[in-house]
Amino acid sequence: MAGLVELFNQGGAFMWPILVLFVLGLAFVIERFYTLTRASVNTRKFLARLHNALQEGGIEGAAAVCEQTPGPVANILHAGLARADKGLESVEKSITNAGSIEMAFLERGMVVLSTVIVLAPMLGFTGTVAGMVDAFDAIKKANDISPAVVAGGISKALLTTLFGLVVAMTIQVFFNYFTSKIDRLILDMEESSIELMDALVELENK
Repeated sequence: MAGLVELFNQGGAFMWPILVLFVLGLAFVIERFYTLTRASVNTRKFLARLHNALQEGGIEGAAAVCEQTPGPVANILHAGLARADKGLESVEKSITNAGSIEMAFLERGMVVLSTVIVLAPMLGFTGTVAGMVDAFDAIKKANDISPAVVAGGISKALLTTLFGLVVAMTIQVFFNYFTSKIDRLILDMEESSIELMDALVELENK
């Protein structure tokens, strides 16, 4: 840990904005992990309960099941069921509108993570370029191109690139994980809405 702090201090002023980006990225990682974990439900079991409630208690029973279930899948189906008395076309439109809102909620904060992934290495490269300029200025002032002078300056300059890349790679792993989780939730939403529409058509034809 002490060695890491020493390397951080050696990196210069550009290490601080990289650290701020890392802390910001981790904060959104924690928030997204919490939110997406809460949004996930066992869709198969939920749909089975919904079908049973629809058969036994009608629209009101199915809506009650949706109200008791957290997550975007239950939310969009509840929005559709709330319009069931106005016809299937109204149900479909309500589900589509609710789905757009839920998708925006699921993807909230992802732009911040992608910004961290892009900016962290760019700041690192900028810090390296600035460090190289300082290193060559030191060589010019010392009027000496000995390995000790050159290596010391270049080593210090490359630290910002190293830290920037580490930050970007760390956040990228979480970004990819969240993207796959969001894609799975969106697919569940689409499949569930189709199944609800089929169930309502079947109920209407009875």
